[in-house]
Amino acid sequence: MDQPNTFFVEVSGAGLPEVDGLFVPSTAPPAESESGTVSSLGYWNGKLAWDRADGKCERSPALSYSNSYKSWRICRLDGHLAYDFTTEEDMPPTDREWHIYKKGVAPAPKVTVHHFDPREPCPAPNVVFVLGGPGSGKGTMCSLAEAQLGWTHLSTGNLLRAEREAGGPTAEAIEGYMTAGKLVPNEITVTLLKNAMEHATRTTGRTNFLLDGFPRSLDNMEGWYEIFGREAELPRMLYFECPYEVLEKRILGRAKYSERSDDNVESMKLRFETYKAETLPTLELFRGKDKVVEIDASQDRESVYALVGKSLAEHTDPALAAQPLTEKSEMLLGLRPWPKRG
Repeated sequence: MDQPNTFFVEVSGAGLPEVDGLFVPSTAPPAESESGTVSSLGYWNGKLAWDRADGKCERSPALSYSNSYKSWRICRLDGHLAYDFTTEEDMPPTDREWHIYKKGVAPAPKVTVHHFDPREPCPAPNVVFVLGGPGSGKGTMCSLAEAQLGWTHLSTGNLLRAEREAGGPTAEAIEGYMTAGKLVPNEITVTLLKNAMEHATRTTGRTNFLLDGFPRSLDNMEGWYEIFGREAELPRMLYFECPYEVLEKRILGRAKYSERSDDNVESMKLRFETYKAETLPTLELFRGKDKVVEIDASQDRESVYALVGKSLAEHTDPALAAQPLTEKSEMLLGLRPWPKRG
């Protein structure tokens, strides 16, 4: 028996505006397709199928797969085909450009698959905060948990750098704060995190998040409370403890290839002083509520990762935890060399 179709598809930016809109799991009754396949609820030709949420299309399903042409197809309101994509993949492609069919108009639309109904509030995330001094290895461990354990790793630093490089309205301000080793204002950081978690939840279905480098201050926590409410249960925290001498050695070693503007002695000292002044009081808050798992990050990477995996086990899919290490994970653990740059 087919699994229920629980996905939603959003079509946007089509040269034929009537095609744009939300597509919901098809409720078309069983019928025989052009290839002789009998459909089932939410399916057509053995693959998932969708109707327009507004019910305006004369054809149901309005977004479905053709066995005869081996392609995904999106209909106009009159039922004629407007856009298609030739492939045998199980889901409509979201990362490549669709073909403009006979009755379509350029440009082809962007297709986004949602794991939850976008008309409803986004499911609440399961969050673990991750803190540690610069160079403590928390970013590496979060990347491993993402690659091996199915958690989504969101780094406040990476989000801020991406926003800065995108040249948005806050880019100049972010550049100034980061180069000076100062904390970016709370409103910018928390807004980026909220948007990133919601996007990941809706497009990947994952709700487990590691927030790398958050909360850096008690002020960050105030921003968290404003969005998620003070009555919500406080997330747990992973804290990577590591002596300053080890952190400094790691940062200066990383500077040789990281190309980060803040990987130098001056920025390192500023970042560490800011970390002590702003972040350690936050750590004490979580310690007082018995919400901290402290990890000795001065150990070798395999030992640290074993501790991280154990601390996340309660919310990790056992099947993912049991899988062999990927090549990327072996590189992150130092068990395999990174490919040489060409």
